[in-house]
Amino acid sequence: MDIVYAAEKPSIADVLSDRLCDHVRPQEIEVHENPDETGSFLVTWRLNHYVVSPSGNVEAVFSC
Repeated sequence: MDIVYAAEKPSIADVLSDRLCDHVRPQEIEVHENPDETGSFLVTWRLNHYVVSPSGNVEAVFSC
């Protein structure tokens, strides 16, 4: 289990790379605090949006 304590782009890019089985570079992502869930982050990569929890779980965010 990867645990993300802070919004450090290299750490979050590593977690995304592992979970998405694709190479994610820190320069390619935007990271924002998630006001809906303490300790989690909203991450934009390419045209996709994800929520990264403190435990390292990654969930895709779908919007209509």
